[in-house]
Amino acid sequence: MESKRSGWHSLEGWPIQAGTRQIEIQLGRVWLQGELTVPAKPQGIVLFAHGSGSSRFSPRNQFVATELNKANLATCLFDLLSLEEEREDQVNARYRFDIALLAQRLVSVTDWLESHLQSINELPMGYFGASTGAAAALIAAAQRPDLIKAVVSRGGRPDMAVHVLAKVQAATLLLVGGLDDVVLELNRKAYRQLPDDICKELVIIDGAGHLFEEHGKLAQVAQYAAQWFEKYLGD
Repeated sequence: MESKRSGWHSLEGWPIQAGTRQIEIQLGRVWLQGELTVPAKPQGIVLFAHGSGSSRFSPRNQFVATELNKANLATCLFDLLSLEEEREDQVNARYRFDIALLAQRLVSVTDWLESHLQSINELPMGYFGASTGAAAALIAAAQRPDLIKAVVSRGGRPDMAVHVLAKVQAATLLLVGGLDDVVLELNRKAYRQLPDDICKELVIIDGAGHLFEEHGKLAQVAQYAAQWFEKYLGD
């Protein structure tokens, strides 16, 4: 299912060289595009699940991904909607709240990457989910407990994955802005529904709103995320 389109790359022989490459995979009739960045000595790989109306070009996710790369973590920012679906979604918001679809796409991308990593270098995997993407990440993690070792949610909506929270086995970190009152309460309820026997933590970042746009707040998100993934994906 590898793309042979001009300008896009397969993962044959990956990771031969560190760096960033654009990749594209085919899932049935749908082509999904992503950006894969590999540091010199990766200790794990983090797949990003974007929030509603966002994409792999989100400056917030790009910022966090760059910080994770500095912590020797490979990152894969994949759009879970095709270009055609994204265009339609911008008009009618048809797909952005279809959590089941987004979760299944994330599972498919995970399986595709894992099949290529097997013969090269088995890197532990984690998910970074933002907004509604956090729900998709938790659902996908529950479906792939042997693969996904850690999940980080940024301003997420884990409540939209309420039917699977009790099945999540990955170490889960919920990051919420202290000014994001509604989402904070939803995260508190979701935190209590996660299993008590897994590593889980709810961190409230004081003075931050839903998008962590306040000065220095997104840097705190990146720091917490890097520490979490280093702990649960590292050696």
